[in-house]
Amino acid sequence: MLLVYTHKITPRVQYAFKHLCTRILGIPVSFTTTIEEFIAHDSIKMSYTKKALSNEIFVKSHELLFEQGLSDVEINVQEWYGTKCFFPAGENSALPYDIFAAAFYLISRYEEYLPHVKDDYGRFTATESLAFKEGFLHQPVVDIWAYRLKTVLEQKFENFKFPKQIYKVQPIIDVPVAYLFKQKGLMRIIGGTLNEVFNLKLKQLSQRFLVLFGFKRDPYDTFKWIINKQKQYKFKFIVFFLIGDFSTYDKNVNVNKKEFVSLIKSVGDYCKVGLKVSFLALEDILRLKKEKKKMESITNYELEATRNSFSKINLPHSYRNLVELEIKQDYTMGYLNYMGFRAGTCTPFLYYDLDYEIRTPLIINSFHCIDHALLKHQSQLDKSEALERMIKEVKKVNGTFTPVFHNYSFGDEPTWKGYRKLFTQILNSVEGGNIPKKTA
Repeated sequence: MLLVYTHKITPRVQYAFKHLCTRILGIPVSFTTTIEEFIAHDSIKMSYTKKALSNEIFVKSHELLFEQGLSDVEINVQEWYGTKCFFPAGENSALPYDIFAAAFYLISRYEEYLPHVKDDYGRFTATESLAFKEGFLHQPVVDIWAYRLKTVLEQKFENFKFPKQIYKVQPIIDVPVAYLFKQKGLMRIIGGTLNEVFNLKLKQLSQRFLVLFGFKRDPYDTFKWIINKQKQYKFKFIVFFLIGDFSTYDKNVNVNKKEFVSLIKSVGDYCKVGLKVSFLALEDILRLKKEKKKMESITNYELEATRNSFSKINLPHSYRNLVELEIKQDYTMGYLNYMGFRAGTCTPFLYYDLDYEIRTPLIINSFHCIDHALLKHQSQLDKSEALERMIKEVKKVNGTFTPVFHNYSFGDEPTWKGYRKLFTQILNSVEGGNIPKKTA
């Protein structure tokens, strides 16, 4: 166990150290404000305070982890041997930066509580972030910093055996609309048909009736492929279904239709199933509670994971609602138009409520790549190489790579050509992740 001496044990100090040391490096950590206890500790230890006690591993602390509430934090991002960091710690510090305060700033999403320009859906955008502006969005900097701390600890405590972490993939499949044409109800079919006639979308009109009369598979119905793909791998996909009421924003199949319920159940036999929170439920906890109960009645088990419509997060309210409803995990944190690490980490982390200054039990799983972001790259090769760069960044720190694909991006539309191969490329990046084929 790593013992940390500090002049004041605060929730922020505990939160930052436990993410870097325990969640990333796998080292349990405890804290003390007593010098005698620190001296007597005969295993790995370090101090995090204003001045070193003696010749121990010492990281000079920034004030951020000893404050409460929000303040105008001065940040000067600097190069640090192939990555970037901020909050310089001075020459006497074992690390040139206070990586704990810097990590806290990123994973608490401190900047998202500060005034910023939102997009049309009320979302915090990548271009508003420190990581984008300073050019480190493409790196899991928090994990990189943690491994630099590990190097310092290893040099001082040669006999201590650090736990071995392994690279993982957590595939996410988003289902905002299960079917493009099927199961829509008479009025929606008539409305869609008239729209296609008036706008001369004759190809789509033809496709609609081929699907409705059973001559062709619905273009969004890729679930058989998803299930077959899941059968080939040991790790589970999480499939998020939207089951909220029809609205301007959400246009999925009515959850009362038997075929839709049957689809969710059949997918749930092989994959994990989560709730895609409807846009209107993001600000309405009663509506969210209703959607949660409905999903639980379909799957017959307690809902563990959610993902918000349009990847919208309204801090702190979005996460407080999940905490109140005892939902354990969320997969909304990420950017739609850019690949990268919104929270600076590729390790799931606990949500810290900056208003209440508490670490909550809600686990945030930030996603690092979404299918729409790959559309920026023209060729299949460019897309594949962009993915490979992200995978390599995560592998360097033995993190968890979390990609988001949609059911329709596995379809036959020209826009999504080659996306099945890209998804498979990600799955195959895990060594030993395949289930061996049975031989006769």
